[in-house]
Amino acid sequence: MSEYTAKDFKKGQPRWCPGCGDHFFLASLHKAMAEIGVAPWDTAVISGIGCSSRLPHYMNTYGMNTIHGRAAAIATGCKVANPKLTVWQVSGDGDGLAIGGNHFIHANRRNIDINMILLNNRIYGLTKGQYSPTSPRGFVSKSSPYGTVEDPFNPAELCFGARGHFFARAVATDAPGTIDILKAAYNHKGTAVCEILQNCVIFNDGTHNSVYNKEGRAKNAIYLEHGKPMLFGENKEFGLMQESFGLKVVKLGENGITEKDILIHDAHCPDNTLQLKLALMEGPDFPIALGVIRDVDAPTYNDAVEAQIEEVKSKKKYHNFEELLMTNDIWEVK
Repeated sequence: MSEYTAKDFKKGQPRWCPGCGDHFFLASLHKAMAEIGVAPWDTAVISGIGCSSRLPHYMNTYGMNTIHGRAAAIATGCKVANPKLTVWQVSGDGDGLAIGGNHFIHANRRNIDINMILLNNRIYGLTKGQYSPTSPRGFVSKSSPYGTVEDPFNPAELCFGARGHFFARAVATDAPGTIDILKAAYNHKGTAVCEILQNCVIFNDGTHNSVYNKEGRAKNAIYLEHGKPMLFGENKEFGLMQESFGLKVVKLGENGITEKDILIHDAHCPDNTLQLKLALMEGPDFPIALGVIRDVDAPTYNDAVEAQIEEVKSKKKYHNFEELLMTNDIWEVK
């Protein structure tokens, strides 16, 4: 049992709009950290700029509210400089995937051992309602009054394209589901991306309505568990099967289909082909995938850097600055 409670990680009075998904996520993060059991003074929470990036102010841990889009860069430096710290990086879809997109892909490519939280409400909230990199084509906003003509990023696709090894998804209002993926992210050694689907009640209300309440998730989402069949529906009456190079939804009992015909989720498969297909599923034809979609072991950047430093040090004749000076010709000036 952990010696900590959620209260040990709380600080300050959150200042978000009533009903904002950030409130729900913050409560789940406090609970997850308590269950994980890492001391507050061994934890750092790093953010960029945006509504979600206020989160470190409400954490009784080390923290830093950095500049726009640079949270992943600061989190990387934090982990390399002090590998014993557990580092959580919090960004919104604008902060993390627009100006911070380059840092996002390189953190995944390097596989630095940090937990990257992407709070996705498909809008810029702090700057008052401009469309973001995850806003859908045709989305009407203050910066696209006639509808955006751009296609959005899918965070999972971007993560996988950067050779990411961990991707999970939860809904902000689903505390158990959120806590589960946060704990899985902590247990994964390497970059762990957690996409949190959340609502912005002011500028993009209802963007995730199909799965934002328990009843909606029962009908429109599938909770993936490693080693378990991919079943969903209010009574687990539907499942996923492979059809050619794609997926199809089937109903148990129809056309002789039984649970044995349903695909088994393999989050640990190095080949991400099927995992990506699951992550890209959208309604109304397919359920939205929640839970841990990909979780694959791989060497981490920070371990490799630390090992390289030790290897180089062991081969050197000097171990401090004074010894370094003595490796060259020495003159004494009188």
